[in-house]
Amino acid sequence: MRNVTLRQMKVFVSVARHLSFTRAAQELHLTQPAVSQQVKLLEEEVGLPLFEKIGRKVQLAPAGTELLRYATQTIELMREATEALAAMRGLKRGVLKLGAVSTAKYFAPSLLSAFAPAYPEVQIKFDVGNREEIIKQMAANEIDLVIMGRPPRELETIAEPFAKHPLVIIAAPDHPFAGRKRMQLKQLSNQQFLIREEGSGTRASMEHVFRERHVPFRVSMEVSSNETIKQAVMAGMGISFISAHTVGLELAAGKLVCLDIVGLPIVRDWYVMHLRDKHLSPIATAFRTFLLEKGGQIIHKTIGDPPGARRAQ
Repeated sequence: MRNVTLRQMKVFVSVARHLSFTRAAQELHLTQPAVSQQVKLLEEEVGLPLFEKIGRKVQLAPAGTELLRYATQTIELMREATEALAAMRGLKRGVLKLGAVSTAKYFAPSLLSAFAPAYPEVQIKFDVGNREEIIKQMAANEIDLVIMGRPPRELETIAEPFAKHPLVIIAAPDHPFAGRKRMQLKQLSNQQFLIREEGSGTRASMEHVFRERHVPFRVSMEVSSNETIKQAVMAGMGISFISAHTVGLELAAGKLVCLDIVGLPIVRDWYVMHLRDKHLSPIATAFRTFLLEKGGQIIHKTIGDPPGARRAQ
């Protein structure tokens, strides 16, 4: 493989990611014949087919699956080398690949907006998903840094807290419990809860809190979107355990209320983390430092505290 080029590797990785020559051509701004030609040249160097066509579907051949690991690492190392050398020349450019759990999307744009002006030539790639999805991306080394509420046990990471993360129980303003003071969590055991899907960090936190206090809860609906949960709660379909950082606007507008429950809000931490063995690029290091120094202040300024947050801490 001594004649393989970085261009061929990039084309191969794009086709492997999309399992489509057409979509890879669109991503790389090339013609489809040009993409096919680069893959053909790479296959000639490897001496094995990299893709198989079953009907109309393109799939990785065994050799393609094996090569993809090395090709991804090669491209990532070249990116890191480019950014490291650029930093030595005093250039503020490169690519920041950031991943965040879906709850963090309510404040992450404010963090990026505050960071970006000092690095106008930096390209930011921002991926949002539930906890399981982001962990998979981090394990595959597809992202530099992750914003998440709880470090994953299945990966060796360096995780540093940079902001407080309050979790509350919300209800519609006309809910019978809306005006009550200092309720016990067990008083909600007969209420209908709208909860996040399996794999969600918010759901894991809720299950932990209720299990720790030996309180059962009833599930009326499982939802994969915080926005849908908020709308359903406003419509009177039930109550929900949710991050206070997702409901700031609705609380301020009086469309939702936080129930006054003894021991709530539960205050966790937001972490910035990366794989322990990962070598962070200068740009990723700069963003990590920025979060540790200013992230908490920016989130507080953007969203503020939910009712009772200071008392619960």
